[in-house]
Amino acid sequence: MQITAVTPPLHNQLVEDYWAQDSPIHAFFTYKYNAEAYKERLAYLETKHYERAQLVAIMREAMSVYALSPKVEHHLQQLKEGAYAIVGGQQAGVLTGPLYSVHKAITVIQLAKQQSEALGVPVVPVFWIAGEDHDIEEINHTYTRTATGIHKRKYKDRFIEKTMATTTEVTEEKLTQLIHAIIADFGEQFYTKEIEQHLRQAAAESTTFTSFFTYLWHHLFNEQGLLWIDAANPKLRQLEAPYFERIIEAAPTIAKQVTAQEARLDKAGYGTPLFANADAANLFYVKKGARYLLTQTEEGFTTGEEHFTKAQLLAIARENPEALSNNVVTRPVMQEMVLPVLAFVGGPGELAYWAALRPAFETLGLQMPIFAPRLHLTLVTPGVQKQLKLLDLTVGDIFTKTYEQQKQAYIESIQPTEALAQIEEAKRMLQDNYKQLMPLMPATLQGLTEKNEALHLRQFAYLQRKIENDALARHDGQLKKYAYVANEILPNDGLQERVYNPYQYIATRGTDWIRELCERQLQTSYKHYVVYL
Repeated sequence: MQITAVTPPLHNQLVEDYWAQDSPIHAFFTYKYNAEAYKERLAYLETKHYERAQLVAIMREAMSVYALSPKVEHHLQQLKEGAYAIVGGQQAGVLTGPLYSVHKAITVIQLAKQQSEALGVPVVPVFWIAGEDHDIEEINHTYTRTATGIHKRKYKDRFIEKTMATTTEVTEEKLTQLIHAIIADFGEQFYTKEIEQHLRQAAAESTTFTSFFTYLWHHLFNEQGLLWIDAANPKLRQLEAPYFERIIEAAPTIAKQVTAQEARLDKAGYGTPLFANADAANLFYVKKGARYLLTQTEEGFTTGEEHFTKAQLLAIARENPEALSNNVVTRPVMQEMVLPVLAFVGGPGELAYWAALRPAFETLGLQMPIFAPRLHLTLVTPGVQKQLKLLDLTVGDIFTKTYEQQKQAYIESIQPTEALAQIEEAKRMLQDNYKQLMPLMPATLQGLTEKNEALHLRQFAYLQRKIENDALARHDGQLKKYAYVANEILPNDGLQERVYNPYQYIATRGTDWIRELCERQLQTSYKHYVVYL
C-alpha cells in the first residue's frame, strides 16, 4: 500500500484556518491542535472523576453480543482502571455509511496509539454511535458506481414517525433486497461472494438500523480494539440521569450562550452551522421510540403537543432518563461527562458546529476537549490505477479537473473534421442563397421563406449532431475510461469519502487495507491522503 499526502482537493476555509496557528478561529476553541495541548488536557482530566466501572459494564454487555477480541478486552479493562479516550462518532448508516465513518474510526485508533506513546498513559479508542438520531432518510441509503454512472441504493420502506435508528425496525427481506442491488452493482470482484455472505448474515441477525450497523462495524474493527457505545442504549441513559438534570437546569443559559457564540462565529465569517435558538432546550423527549424536540416556554418545556414544568422534566431525568435524548449541542457535553475525552475526532461539518459549543461546556463547569480533525483519504483501487496509467493521468489531474481538458482534446481529435467542415460550407452557401432570394420574394411569402431556411438549417444541425455522436459512440470505450476515473475519485464533483461505502473497496481488496491503515501512523494534518490499494 502506497500513501501520498496532497493538498486537499476541495477548499474549506474553516478547516484551513484551524490549521493556521494565528487564525481567529482558535478563540472559539479551548485548545489549538498541537502536542502541548494533549499534555494540558491530560492534566485537566487527571482531576476529574468518571463512573468508569458502570460505563465499562454497559459497553461490555452491548459489545458482547459479538465475540470480543483480546485487544477489545484489554481496552475495556484499561478504561475501567483509568485510561483516557480518543472519541469519534457517527450515525448508524447502512453498510456503515459513507467512507468517512471508517476514516473517523481509523483516525481514532491511530490517535489513541500515538497519544498513549507520547503521554505515557493508557489511551483507548472509543466510537460513539448516534443511535438516537431520528433522521432515517439520512442513513437509509448508500451510493454505488457502475459503468453507467453513480446510483443511489436505498432501504425501501416508509418511516412516518421520528423514530431513532436504534428503535427503527428493519426486516431481513428488505435488507436483503438492498444488499442484492448493491452486490449487483459491485459486479464480480475477488471478494464479492464473501461480502454478500457476510452482509446477508448481518441482515439475518439485525432488527434495527443500529444493530445492522454494529454487526458490520464490530466485524471491521474488533481486532483493532475499537470500543463502541450506542448513544440510545437504555442502560447508558440510566448512567446519564444526573447529567441530564444538569443540562435541564442550565438549559436557558446554554441556549443563550450558544446562540450568542454562533452570532460571533457568523461575524467572524464562518456562518451559522447550528442555526441556534435562544428558546431551544437542546434536548428531545422520547415517546414510543420517536424523538420530539423540546423548546423552552415560560412554564417550562414543550414539544408542541406535550408540556412539562421544569420540575416534571427533572423528575423524568431522574426516574425515566430513557425518555430524554441529546441534540447536536448537548451530545458533546454528555460525552464529556460520561467519558474521559482526551480528544474528539470529527470532520469539517463537526468542526463548524463545535466552534459554537465552548459556552455550553463552560456553562456546565466543563472544559471543551481537544478537537482532532479526522484523516481525509481517497482510495485508489488497482483498476483505477490501471486506467489512470492508460490515460496518462494522475489522481491530481482528477482533483484539479485538468483531465477535462485532455478529454475535450480527445473528443475533438476523433471528430470527422472534413465532413463537419463540408456541412459548415453547405450551411454558409444555403444562407447566402436565401439572402439573395429574400428580396425577390413577395412580402406575403417572406415569412414562409424564413421558415423554409430555418427548416433546412435545422436539418444540417441534426446531421451534424448525428455525425458527432457517431464518432463518440465509436470511441465510447475510451470516453468511459474518463468517466470511470472521475466517478471513482471525485464522484459528483465531491470527495469520494462522502459518497461511497467501504464495501465497494472491500469487494476488490478485502479488509486488509483497513487493518493496515489502522496500524499506520499517519500525521493528522491539513493534508489529504491518497491511498493506493
